[in-house]
Amino acid sequence: MPAVETTGLTKEYGAVRALDGLDLTIERGELYGLLGPNGSGKTTTIEILTGQRVPTAGAVSVLGIDPVENPLDVRRSVGILPEREDPPSFLTPREYLQFVGDVRDIPDIEDRIDEWSTKLEFRGILDTLSTDLSEGERQRVMLAQVFIHEPELVFIDEPLVNLDPLMQAEVREILTSYCEAGNTLFLSTHFMEVAEELCTRVGIIAEGKLRTERDPQALDDEGLLETFATELDDESAVEAGRP
Repeated sequence: MPAVETTGLTKEYGAVRALDGLDLTIERGELYGLLGPNGSGKTTTIEILTGQRVPTAGAVSVLGIDPVENPLDVRRSVGILPEREDPPSFLTPREYLQFVGDVRDIPDIEDRIDEWSTKLEFRGILDTLSTDLSEGERQRVMLAQVFIHEPELVFIDEPLVNLDPLMQAEVREILTSYCEAGNTLFLSTHFMEVAEELCTRVGIIAEGKLRTERDPQALDDEGLLETFATELDDESAVEAGRP
């Protein structure tokens, strides 16, 4: 059974169709990247897959669970990091991760806090109020909460945002190792180089439709940027009636 599967997934906001019949299959163990311009449907896709929004039409399965019928079951089973999400300003990183441990019923939460704060290099700020942390420090805390309960599927929107180059390299290694262990990662990004370097497969989405999927390692001299530009240009030509 695939980790993620959608059929004819559609989402409308009034007259705006954010998703238009999206068919998507992500196998277990993949590091799948969804690449597209602003407003293409990336965030809406993640929100539906994680039970935060209800689709207008179509079917969806996440780890064999329907997030429309059982949104809480899906959210308990996966890790989620939306873009621009911060820990609560009135808690320290330690308090926030302890709260995550309580919500997710993690028995060895203190050991895991120690493990992930070491791995992501924020042990020195565990007892600092989150409001006093830098953007990069807050991002590291949020990455820790994604993985701390050891989910088999993780959704991350822009994982490297606000991180310095050394920490970006560390997070790249964490994401790659996570999938090599048999887990699945759904990554949404605007950055070609992130998708090209990390992902085993990349889908290009525009105007709510999946235009194409590519293995970044099999593109030869044509990189993702060229593929992306070609797909969008071809679609614009079709809509404009050009040959």
